Amino acid sequence: MSILFHVGLMLLCGLLAGRLAKLVGLPNVTGYLVAGLVIGPYVLGILNNETTNEINVISEMALGFIALSIGAEFELSYFREVGKASVIIAILEGLFAIVFVAAALLVLGFDPSLSVILGAIASATAPAATIMVIRQYRAHGPVTKTLLNVVALDDAVALIAFGFAVAVAKSLNGNSDNVLMTILDPFITLILSLVIGAVSAVLLLIPLRFFKKESNRLCAVVGFVFITLAIADYAGASSLLACMAMGAVFVNISHEASAVFKITDNVTPPIFMLFFVLSGARLDITLIPAIGILGTVYVIMRVIGKFFGAWLGAVICKTPEAVRKYLGWTLVPQAGVAIGLTLVADQVVPEYAGRIRAVILCATLIYELTGPVISKLALKKAGEIQEG
Repeated sequence: MSILFHVGLMLLCGLLAGRLAKLVGLPNVTGYLVAGLVIGPYVLGILNNETTNEINVISEMALGFIALSIGAEFELSYFREVGKASVIIAILEGLFAIVFVAAALLVLGFDPSLSVILGAIASATAPAATIMVIRQYRAHGPVTKTLLNVVALDDAVALIAFGFAVAVAKSLNGNSDNVLMTILDPFITLILSLVIGAVSAVLLLIPLRFFKKESNRLCAVVGFVFITLAIADYAGASSLLACMAMGAVFVNISHEASAVFKITDNVTPPIFMLFFVLSGARLDITLIPAIGILGTVYVIMRVIGKFFGAWLGAVICKTPEAVRKYLGWTLVPQAGVAIGLTLVADQVVPEYAGRIRAVILCATLIYELTGPVISKLALKKAGEIQEG
């Protein structure tokens, strides 16, 4: 069958599975992953490995738009509004998730490159499931308010941390004798990525000045996202950080940013659905029995790291006691960004690509199944969900 047939089938299966997941109270992304797994090469075999490799460009496109949307949250006025507490908590809960996972894996004798990459992925949090709980039960209070601010910043912390982790892993794999360059490489990668993204954001103003029709503006934004991805990859920078920087700079230099980013929402839903279905299809279930210790350590230590980092940040910022006790439990879910980072890891540590993907996708299913329930219980304990 042609690629178009497979793409169409992926969209229809994702649509059906997403609705079934919603009916049983699970996030749509869980349904998309399961749909991909079922029609993928390791279950029904409708999609084979050759096909998933041929349409891998969809993943790159989706990651670009995910990073762009994260950057769009970095409006300076927003930071002035939320204050320093949310920023500090977001940094610490992401940082300690990295440290706890990476340190535990290193102690158990796993390869340093694998430990660093998995540690960096551990920092990402999926806010959608938690926000659904907040809306469904009309939760309100200091924990809820802090949570909404933290999850808006969390994925940005994850992308920056992952950019450093990739540079460190490359240095470890390269066995570089130049200690100075090994230390400087993550910073060079970060700066180069930010520069590429900033330049793209400034240049994007040019076509938007002359094209006012929404369809034309959509073409301009999509074109710049694709070019930014390609240039960053060619230059050895982080394509994710570059697109995030593009969104962050653009939202602060253009008074039309909100309207422009809203236009992109018209094109991203099918891309995101294909991305998650494809991710599920690439889950090699034959590797699941082999990830035992690795997967168990990742799932447990990530939660501990998130909880400890959130608690420490809340203590430092002298937040209310409820925030210190319960915020960490609401940061369990993990999905989109983490899955996307596994695809980047394929290129950095290809020898561990299958194991990393299996660990993250299995962890995602666990977190997405348990996360909303844990979040509900935490918010209820905090007194922010009223009885009835």
